[in-house]
Amino acid sequence: MTDLMLRYFREKQQKVQSENVYETQCPFCSMQCKMQLIEQKIISRKQYKTIGQDNPTSEGRLCVKGLNAHQHALNQERITKPLLKINGQFVPVSWQVALDTIQERFTSIQKKDGKNALSVYGSASITNEEAYLLGKFARVALGTKYIDYNGRLCMSSAATAANQTFGLDRGFTNSLTEVPNTRVIILAGTNIAECQPTIMPYFQQAKENGAYIIAIDPRETKTTQLADLHLKIKPGSDIALANGILKMIIEANFIDHTFVSERTHHYKEVKDYVTSITMKEIVTDTGITEKEIRQVAHIFGSEPSGMIFTARGIEQQINGTETVRAFLNLLLATGKIGKRYSGYAAITGQGNGQGAREHGQKADQLPGYRSIENIEHRRYIAKVWGIDEKDLPKKGVSAFEMFEKVDQKEITSMLIMCSNPIVSSPNTNFVRKALMKLKFLMVVDLYLSETAQLADLVLPSTSYLEDEGTLTNVEGRVLLREASFPIQGEAKHDWQILCEIANKLGKKKHFSYQSSEEIFDELRLASKGGKADYSGMTYKRLRKEKGILWPCRGENDPGTVRLFEDEFAHDDGKAQMALVKHDSLKQKPTLTDDYPLFLTTGRVMSHYLTGVQTRNSSALAAINFEAYLEIHPQTAKIYGIKDKELVRVSSDKGWIIVRSQFSSAIRKDTVFVPFHWTENQNVNRLIDDQLDPFSKMPGFKLGVVRIQPL
Repeated sequence: MTDLMLRYFREKQQKVQSENVYETQCPFCSMQCKMQLIEQKIISRKQYKTIGQDNPTSEGRLCVKGLNAHQHALNQERITKPLLKINGQFVPVSWQVALDTIQERFTSIQKKDGKNALSVYGSASITNEEAYLLGKFARVALGTKYIDYNGRLCMSSAATAANQTFGLDRGFTNSLTEVPNTRVIILAGTNIAECQPTIMPYFQQAKENGAYIIAIDPRETKTTQLADLHLKIKPGSDIALANGILKMIIEANFIDHTFVSERTHHYKEVKDYVTSITMKEIVTDTGITEKEIRQVAHIFGSEPSGMIFTARGIEQQINGTETVRAFLNLLLATGKIGKRYSGYAAITGQGNGQGAREHGQKADQLPGYRSIENIEHRRYIAKVWGIDEKDLPKKGVSAFEMFEKVDQKEITSMLIMCSNPIVSSPNTNFVRKALMKLKFLMVVDLYLSETAQLADLVLPSTSYLEDEGTLTNVEGRVLLREASFPIQGEAKHDWQILCEIANKLGKKKHFSYQSSEEIFDELRLASKGGKADYSGMTYKRLRKEKGILWPCRGENDPGTVRLFEDEFAHDDGKAQMALVKHDSLKQKPTLTDDYPLFLTTGRVMSHYLTGVQTRNSSALAAINFEAYLEIHPQTAKIYGIKDKELVRVSSDKGWIIVRSQFSSAIRKDTVFVPFHWTENQNVNRLIDDQLDPFSKMPGFKLGVVRIQPL
């Protein structure tokens, strides 16, 4: 037996010498599961384990990512000192040198190129406090109109559709506790079993209670296996399907005429259009049989309660906003909204995808979900911030459009916080080339990501274990994440970094915070009276009540479990139904001889977003260590592709090389590639940069490609 093995067995026999317990919550998906990290010291080493903690949303459950989240936070490859690029190489420098560099570069760039030459690219993984402060930092410390965030690539279509239809966007109009008692569920373009695993018991309970579950997805997944009916839809035809279901609901007279008359607008126009479409058209467009569409319509229309859940499958399209609105028409027409066991949920992707878009990171928003173009909203926020309203910049542009501004040299410097757009953006080859044109690129992150490698300066941020703050989960429930783990190296919290930069730029009086709680108290005031009103919440309440659903307008307000019970959030209290023509998309990707297959993208359970965190977790990286091409065996045979061999996949934007994975669970005209990998495995190289006209969402879920064996 080797010395190493002997040492291992001796240590296994030793008792734990000391133990520390750290309260925290998972840094990954929107469930935001509460948990504890337990640190045990045994002889000369430490070992860690994570356990779930009871809370109103995940009820103590954890998935494989949560159980192993600490591995990336404790990885020795983390950045722990500022890194300045000198002669093409990163060199560790002091914070003083880093801040002096930022001051000199920002000041000189704005002097030469104007205030709007600076830009900020934010994140939906940072806390509410940091998202709020980032918006304030861009507009007050930098004075630029150019700020947006990576949530634009994730939740924007659902958010835009909800705002247009209901007048308000909260991830779920109800609470998850109502799901087990609903009678029918439509899961449209969502693979919750792999993307939000700890939410699954709610749907399993619903099925046990007799709910009928309908899944819409071009692939068979672990989620579709739960469904009573799986509609294996042709990619990009979801509007036609929703219109077909509504047509059948109308013909079967399942309309709630009282609800439609009293609480909605535009039903007649929608009815006239959908009844004019022939079922032959709809069947041809969708690949779904008339019998299946009629079955969905009769079940959804006849049951007394029902819920619709959407996710990236129907939202990440260049008509994603209209697609979501077409499904919301089904809820409004049948009156399944604003009451128990009936409602809508957009399954948020990122950990703080909800909260990060409510308080000022979006180009057109101010805190509390206020509009930056509304004069009264501007005056209120300017007063809270202690500035003149005229000094508050106007609306900028969306995330991808900022890179177009970079390419045009209108933007010449960018601060990127906790995001990796080199991997996550569509047409990533273009994004890389654009960023290389910047005079000064600064990145704040845990790791030297693919984007950070292009930077002139990289600043080390703290992890979820170290950074206290609030996050808003999939329900719209605001949770307080405790964080007491020792800070690694010289890393600083994102909010501290922003305050120190603002101080160097002469804006200290606006950024003199000493804690995340102090920032949250200002956020409460800034959100007061807005649609996303957090003013009644405090850290003390959040600790005691384990989270509060917004809006919460006073300290005696318990929060809002169910939205729209009496009225919608439009000025007249009524919802807006949408006439959505399923042929309205003029530039929809279509199959050709050059590009004969549809491409769709998505996640795998063991990874998160661009994989910067999960690929730095040894346990998670080992589960899925490379990207792959899911392809039907019969399709593979046509193109001479064998199982488990390398395949070149090409679009008009670029190419990648991934390994084939045969599956009869996918449509024969469609291939699937997950998006967590980089370089030659980065599927976003293939994605077109056309944007949804309303939400500015890229069409990640629908492309056309050709394939060939390598």
